[in-house]
Amino acid sequence: MRNSSGRGLQPNVLGTFDTIVMAIAGSAPAYSIAATTAVLVASVGLAGPAALLYCAIPMLGIVLAFSRLGRIDVNAGASYSWVGRTLHPFLGFLSGWALVVSATIFMVAGSLPAGAMTLALFDPALAENTFLATAVGTAWFLTMLLVVLGGARLTVRAQLLMSGVELLILLAFILAALLHNGSAAAFDWSWFGFSHFDGPAGFASGALVAAFYYWGWDVTSNLSEETRDSRRTAGLAALVGVGVVFLLFEAFTIAVNVLLTASEIKADGANVLGLLGDAVWPGVGGKLLVVAVLLSTVATLETTLIQVTRSLFAMGRDRTMPAALGTVHRRWNTPWVAVAVVGAVALAMFVASTALGSIGDVLSAAVAAIGLQIAFYYGLAGIAAVVAYRGMLLTSVRDFVLGGLWPLLGALFMFWIFVEALSELSAASIAIGIGGLAAGLVPMIRYWRRGSSYYRPARLDATRAVAAEEHYANSASQRTDYADKSPATDF
Repeated sequence: MRNSSGRGLQPNVLGTFDTIVMAIAGSAPAYSIAATTAVLVASVGLAGPAALLYCAIPMLGIVLAFSRLGRIDVNAGASYSWVGRTLHPFLGFLSGWALVVSATIFMVAGSLPAGAMTLALFDPALAENTFLATAVGTAWFLTMLLVVLGGARLTVRAQLLMSGVELLILLAFILAALLHNGSAAAFDWSWFGFSHFDGPAGFASGALVAAFYYWGWDVTSNLSEETRDSRRTAGLAALVGVGVVFLLFEAFTIAVNVLLTASEIKADGANVLGLLGDAVWPGVGGKLLVVAVLLSTVATLETTLIQVTRSLFAMGRDRTMPAALGTVHRRWNTPWVAVAVVGAVALAMFVASTALGSIGDVLSAAVAAIGLQIAFYYGLAGIAAVVAYRGMLLTSVRDFVLGGLWPLLGALFMFWIFVEALSELSAASIAIGIGGLAAGLVPMIRYWRRGSSYYRPARLDATRAVAAEEHYANSASQRTDYADKSPATDF
């Protein structure tokens, strides 16, 4: 359903390279390394490289699921639309709601460290002041909010600058680490095996942390309505993006194992990249990596804003949330009402976060709750891909593996992480994670009772979609009619 203004998002703004950059920025390599390496080491010790490797395999199954679903349903809501049209509209809405909740929580989890790191560049003592860090983090957040409001072109230009500098710094330190002489431990191939895990429970805890490393690449799907040839580009960019960040994560985790001792990481885990930078390049190395983390954090704030605002736009367009959320700005072609609402909610959360204690406490609680949301909507998308392509799975070995087996294994892995997390997390984190999902029942039931057409979906079936695509490609008149009348949400 179209938004109330009759306008949609601006199509064909982003190219393949732009979308790959957004996928990499969405996973926030430097931020993920800085925020969770100490947690990963505490969970699995030297098995960090193995945890990242064995989580990447099922994660690629979810990437494949998003890619294949995006070929037959181009929608800014992504899993919100796909799950609703294959499994059930209630599950689809909750899938989209999970992304909205996790992304909104991340506004605090990302903005507060950005503020603290900015202050630390000038005076490390200032970084411990929660009020000041919140104020500076809020300034970064508002800046990115304005960039996102300005449109996809401005967004990707800012992203190219921030992510480009970040990746150059990270690559320089990887090379420096390879040439570094001193070491805390010798490299060992057993770091990629299972011997360092403390049984299945230890592996599960490591996998839960590793899942947070990768989260964010799916911003390419939320940008699909604004991407050229998005049926191919969004999935390809996600695959390339996950591949790039996997290599970066592995390289830095190995460097941490080699250059830092467990006691050093435990003593100052929140500054693990700073420690690594000083070990590789004493004096300025730590500062440079702090700059990389700051740029990564701000960059992923931008991609997260893209995800949440596009998801809310799709919900407003479908009347499963207030219709105003589907309103597009006449000049910038962005969902400005959704941007304004997210900004207001995030600012309220910034104020509330100052009452939760130190920045570390806020970050820890937020990341723990986000893990449940990620596992939930990724898992549902994996199942949706199998259901959508069920009629084509036996046509070839390739379709069976890439369209059925791998996405299914990825989905089962995500649900396993979800269940394991319930036994590992604190009561407060579980309350935030599950409570955030449960809150979605209120708008879901309200707009279902009001008769939103989203709850009477046209079933998403790959066999019919491919047939429709062939018919579309062979008919110039139908191609013109589609361009004039369709909101680019499906065949």
